[in-house]
Amino acid sequence: MEDQDILLKFADPVSRNVAFNQLVRKYQQKVYWHVRKMVIDHDDADDLTQDVFVKVWKHLGNFRQDASLYTWIYRIATNECLSFLQSKRRKFFLPLHDVAAELAAKVEADPALAGDDIERRLQQAILRLPDKQRLVFNLRYYDEMPYEQMAEVTGTSVGALKASYHHAAKKIEQYLNNDAPAN
Repeated sequence: MEDQDILLKFADPVSRNVAFNQLVRKYQQKVYWHVRKMVIDHDDADDLTQDVFVKVWKHLGNFRQDASLYTWIYRIATNECLSFLQSKRRKFFLPLHDVAAELAAKVEADPALAGDDIERRLQQAILRLPDKQRLVFNLRYYDEMPYEQMAEVTGTSVGALKASYHHAAKKIEQYLNNDAPAN
């Protein structure tokens, strides 16, 4: 179902619930994995995904259609992730590197995220990035999102996103080279 059809159905109180269920079915998996790549833990990702769709439900009637529905939902999900990670740091008084270490331990322990050694090392390198660089890297590398769409999701200029992705890739490369197993 097209986004425009979902929005038209949502505008009608009679078909609002059906439209919202279609929207959730269409975007739930994408939102979940976007969130999961940021927060790592399945339960946290599940809760945040639900929070995202609660916000979508509350605010969909005010959606101005300046951007695509997909981009708008991703922006909500992104803001929820960044707020969650910031809140986690404040709540537990954790410096950035401690949060990265905690998330890296979850990557090691989670069979759903367990890949081969190279994939695990890549995930650990990504987790060492600052939240916004990690977000940009995930959107570009995993979601293959164009910079223009990333700019809409993050509210950041295309030039800044390209620079952020470049810095993230360099840091990941440096981590992987420094952490290479001895042969």
